[in-house]
Amino acid sequence: MSSSRFCRHALAALAFCVPCSVFPGSAFAATLADSLTPKAGYTGEFAVLLDGGEDRGDAYAGQFHVGADLDLARLAGWNGAAVHLNISSRHGDNLATDEIGNSTSVQEIFGGQGERLANLTLEQKLFDDRLVLEGGRTVANIHFLGSDLCSYFQLNAACGNPTFVFRTSSFTWWPVSSWGAHAKAWITPTVYAHLGAYEVNPHQADNGQHGLTWNTKDSTGVILPFALGYKTTPETARLPSMVEFGGWHDRSDYTDPLADANGDPAQSSGLPYAMHDRRSGVYLRFEQQLTRPSVNDDRGLIVFGNALRQVDGEAIEDYFIDLGFVQKGTFRNRPLDSVAFVITQQHYSDEAIDNLRLTRAANGGSGSPHHSQTMMELSYGIQLTPALRIAPNLIYAIHPDQFAEPDRTQDLPNAFIAGLRVDLSLTPALKAAGRQFTRSATKG
Repeated sequence: MSSSRFCRHALAALAFCVPCSVFPGSAFAATLADSLTPKAGYTGEFAVLLDGGEDRGDAYAGQFHVGADLDLARLAGWNGAAVHLNISSRHGDNLATDEIGNSTSVQEIFGGQGERLANLTLEQKLFDDRLVLEGGRTVANIHFLGSDLCSYFQLNAACGNPTFVFRTSSFTWWPVSSWGAHAKAWITPTVYAHLGAYEVNPHQADNGQHGLTWNTKDSTGVILPFALGYKTTPETARLPSMVEFGGWHDRSDYTDPLADANGDPAQSSGLPYAMHDRRSGVYLRFEQQLTRPSVNDDRGLIVFGNALRQVDGEAIEDYFIDLGFVQKGTFRNRPLDSVAFVITQQHYSDEAIDNLRLTRAANGGSGSPHHSQTMMELSYGIQLTPALRIAPNLIYAIHPDQFAEPDRTQDLPNAFIAGLRVDLSLTPALKAAGRQFTRSATKG
């Protein structure tokens, strides 16, 4: 049996067979089904390079996701407790590295290929849900710096999280899970404090890994994100908003972008790049709904923005900013469609640019790459059915970065990309099947 097939079988057993063996019989099965909220869906992202970049071509990347939330209060009388399980299966290719030549993907679903246990955690809510504790096998980027608005975009510069945090720290990311925990406390109904700690284990991202190796022998340290925020919801405010200040302290090993252990450029000395183990950054972000027809209507215009900056340590980027909007509801007869736009800028550090300049010179080139990369996306989301949504989009990259191919001898031309995102929700069908199973089990 191949390793990939073994992983698929192991994950399927974990997701479905274990609960059935623990709770045999119709009464137990009905109780389990009533306590279980299944989730499943498929996201596909197609991208084609129309102009610029390195070479003409196209690429497709996709993810099938299945999971469940288990309410332990209903199942076992454990108030405020729940188990969360998520499994990811990713496939496909990356247009950015294959055709454009840069390192910022235009398909945010790419990465962590193959079948993986992405999340298996125990959550406990306390003090009337004002304190939420969660820990287990998980990732930082589903708890910090994430946004529901990312489902409207395909560009990885801004979504699923601002790319800066992954370039300047060892922020762990879906679906490459490791040990982690976070605590979120609501100081008031609208003000919260949020802290987390996550194991950094780069080996988990290797091809062939499946998320079921739970030892820490390849760990390189920990990352500690934090946030303080204000948030209202459609239920508590006519125009919901969110403002959050946060940051991270990274205590894991990383490579200097320029220097060797003696402080000289490694590209010139021929010595290995120096290793460090401390770096940090901060961010400020916001979301604000500006229009809303009524309290019973979710349509309207939402604006958002992020600003992130390095504070300590060595990094390839100094700062990152993005700004955008999502209009939910377009024409009178298309209330579920959307228009979305985002523009991002990544500004690279002097050290990173010096390293690229020296590498270019060593390969016979001259000059320095640009100090920043600007990317933008315009998309239109079409809700074809309650379960199926497609979003054609256009992406433009100004001064594509050179980090994917540092030995290039000249700049990449600006790149123009057309994309198509497809989101298929299978959750309603699973819930319907669960209800039918419950009825059958009860009758039995």
